[in-house]
Amino acid sequence: MARPRKPLLSRERIVAAAAALVDAEGLEAVSTRRLAAELGVSGPSLYNHFRTKDEILEAVADAVSAQVDLSMFDAGDPRDWRTALHDWAVSYRAALTAHPNIVPVLARGPGRRPAGLRVADAVFGAMVRAGWPPAMATHIGALMRYFVTGSALGSFALGFVDDAAAYDPADYPHLGQAHLLAEHQERVDEGAFETGLRALLDGLAVRYEAVVRA
Repeated sequence: MARPRKPLLSRERIVAAAAALVDAEGLEAVSTRRLAAELGVSGPSLYNHFRTKDEILEAVADAVSAQVDLSMFDAGDPRDWRTALHDWAVSYRAALTAHPNIVPVLARGPGRRPAGLRVADAVFGAMVRAGWPPAMATHIGALMRYFVTGSALGSFALGFVDDAAAYDPADYPHLGQAHLLAEHQERVDEGAFETGLRALLDGLAVRYEAVVRA
């Protein structure tokens, strides 16, 4: 009886294996030797699909970008620019917080990554259609990326230890409840993100009235 064939190596399999490593162990865990071992192939076979480790990480980042919902920017979608930006930012952050270890790569910008460029194109195009001048549409895309990626780089709540003794009221009179933050991490971090997002959009709405409707 013939032995079962191993699944053919493909870019998709390599990216999936690399993404799993990044999620579990971080960027430094990824190497061509480690990936080859995970996939049960020889190291040189990876070079038929990717030239370098950096190319693999770029592909992992692009796979995360591809998870971001862009439907709100379709020309036929009824949402106005503000609601569209809000819904997109929520989806964008969800994709990044599900894969936090790849955020430093995404934070560098889209480069040549196709899905990343589709995100940038969709945001810019929707803002211009809404009446924003092209320069302002560029600024909006940039500030939204800064805000969302920054929020996904780490947890505010988990930055405080859950030891009440660490917050001596003689030294930190306003941090008496700080040791409870980690226990409520999701609620604290999501609440902070939503508060910041709405404040940002409120400011843009005022700017919109002054610039677009003037």
